Amino acid sequence: MQNIVGIDIGGSHITLAQVDPEKREIISSTYVREHVNSFDSREVIFAAWVSAIEKVAHDLVKEDLLIGIAMPGPFDYENGISLMQQGKFIDIYEINIKEELAKRLAVSQDQIHFVNDAAAFMEGEVFGGCAQNFKKVFGVTLGTGLGTTFFNGELATDEDLWDSPFKKSIAEDYLATRWFVNRYKELTGEEISGTKDLLDKPEAIQKQIFDEYADSFSEFIVKYVDRYTPEALVIGGNIAKAYPYFESRFIQNLTKNNINLQVKISAIFEDAAILGAASYALKKAYIN
Repeated sequence: MQNIVGIDIGGSHITLAQVDPEKREIISSTYVREHVNSFDSREVIFAAWVSAIEKVAHDLVKEDLLIGIAMPGPFDYENGISLMQQGKFIDIYEINIKEELAKRLAVSQDQIHFVNDAAAFMEGEVFGGCAQNFKKVFGVTLGTGLGTTFFNGELATDEDLWDSPFKKSIAEDYLATRWFVNRYKELTGEEISGTKDLLDKPEAIQKQIFDEYADSFSEFIVKYVDRYTPEALVIGGNIAKAYPYFESRFIQNLTKNNINLQVKISAIFEDAAILGAASYALKKAYIN
């Protein structure tokens, strides 16, 4: 059996596990999540990543090891070079991470594959999640930011629609967590941190905000989904956990616009990127 480690790297963490390619699932006893501050120096960041990978892969044969890493952009995924200039990971800008990790882990660079984090989410859902039986799938992650991805039957791609023109600004302003925070404050003068807090508030205000959100989200899907002709829409991210509160209005709006998509909510959430990074590495290893 192939020895695979799937890794999800974010601005404040590294989450990783061994993946069983036959069962298409994470081997939960190997799961590791470590805090990593993306504002630290490159040496601190690399040391933290390497120590986490060594924890997870300690019992695997190095020569047979395959590593898939889901990374936020901008990033040169093919060559493993970070292109992030704002905010996180500034100290590893233009550093060849593939080379650094291969050297420190004593593996070949060919054993390491990088994939965009939104695309990894979709790869994971297609490989071992809620989209296993579909050929063409459009995916959206709704959370701190807006992620969009499309699976074309072979590979998932990052569609990068977060900053696409929408209403009076860009899509992310209406579909990410900050919209809920800002809208609640506009209506009540009070603070919430996101949808989880909103669920504790009076029903009338909840309903108003979720209805408005359903209208924006369906408008976004209507506006952009036509170019993909998917069979299904997969929704992930923290806001997806509140989907029952805006589902009926969202579906109604799609139906009104003659869009009949199967809508699937991620069942594996955070694990989707780990699973997806691993399955992407598997694909790349067999393609090359």
